[in-house]
Amino acid sequence: MRKLVRGEGPRCLGQYRHGLHQWSMESPTREERAQIWAHLGGMQDTRCAYCEADISNRDAAHLEHFRQRNRYQPGTFEWSNLFGSCKREDSCGDFKDRCARYDPAVLIKPDEEEPDDFFVFVSDGTIAVRADIDDAARHRATQTLRIFNLNAENGALRQIRREAVRPHMDTAQALMEMFLDDPEIEGLQAFLDEEIQKTAHLPFATAIRHSLSARP
Repeated sequence: MRKLVRGEGPRCLGQYRHGLHQWSMESPTREERAQIWAHLGGMQDTRCAYCEADISNRDAAHLEHFRQRNRYQPGTFEWSNLFGSCKREDSCGDFKDRCARYDPAVLIKPDEEEPDDFFVFVSDGTIAVRADIDDAARHRATQTLRIFNLNAENGALRQIRREAVRPHMDTAQALMEMFLDDPEIEGLQAFLDEEIQKTAHLPFATAIRHSLSARP
């Protein structure tokens, strides 16, 4: 999960009203859904809003309501309530929607908050809750990981993140050794920033960035 910047939404959503229209196969229309996806792409690029998996293939993605339609019907056509999510059944939007009732305010919303303030992605594919946050923030971080199932001990996402990070670990190790040898070495931060920038567009880029920097 990474920080997202939500821009202006598609105009087509403005014609729909809660109580008057229903979200269905016909509404929004195929053309309108394409507009929604185009705007989501401006915010998320081609990555799932939650796990950061590649969703460039729309058959592997769905329009996701952060607050479920059946629990928050006024948000059905709200631009601020929409994300693009992968279709992985054991995590992200589909998993969230099968969870028992919970307070949606507990979830970390990536277009409103900075996930880096809550999580540390580890090179073994796990996600740790930051140690330097208060109890309320820790509770929210823990519940976000649980409700989206982003950190299942033996889940597929852990393995996928680990494999995404693995090709970059030699670079991370070399940087760490250089830093330990000489904490004041010149140009190290610039090199690190360049490497992080090169990987910023990749799926699971947050896990790669945290592993490269080792001090997110």
